[in-house]
Amino acid sequence: MRWLGRMEFSDALVLQEELLAKKRAERSLEDELLLLEHEPVYTIGRTPDRSSLRGAAHLPHPLFPINRGGQATYHGPGQLMGYPIVDLGRCGKDLHRYLRWLERLLIELLAHYGIAASRREALTGVWVDRRKIASIGVGVRHWITMHGFALNVCGDLSPFNYIIPCGINDVAMTSMEKETDNTYSVLDVARALEKLALDRIIDLRMAQERQPMNVSK
Repeated sequence: MRWLGRMEFSDALVLQEELLAKKRAERSLEDELLLLEHEPVYTIGRTPDRSSLRGAAHLPHPLFPINRGGQATYHGPGQLMGYPIVDLGRCGKDLHRYLRWLERLLIELLAHYGIAASRREALTGVWVDRRKIASIGVGVRHWITMHGFALNVCGDLSPFNYIIPCGINDVAMTSMEKETDNTYSVLDVARALEKLALDRIIDLRMAQERQPMNVSK
């Protein structure tokens, strides 16, 4: 198991592509969950509407258009990134079910830290009241997932001010640190998520396909 540490977005993207290709070639390989932080970066999904970037020329960090759903977001230090490489062919080929599983996983994790988080109807992600604490954006090829979630643990949230996060006007971004006034390590939160994901992967699997998940941390 590996904690990937702080990694450039481009390097993490290459790693995901490699794992996805290997899994496509050999579907019996275990699913993966990559846990890491990024150097500061903005991303936007496959959409012709780029209004959430507010023009992009003013952005203080690099921008990557990528093959996930959704509008613009920011990733950087203090954010726990989770990239599951999961074969949805073993999960009923149900993307909606997978997204709800990711949300439930993060909500349960946050409850462990005394943070009452929830879903909002028609707005994928995890929220504390009307403040967004985690974003979710996935890509799927041949029913194998990539990209995933970003949980705001600690650190500077001001880079979100340069965009319209997730294309939601007037959204307030928050973090575990901000909600509790406590100090958290991204690595410690990653360890807690690792244990929870290993326990909860069975909820995503079809009854006849309860294969373990390999957590790279």
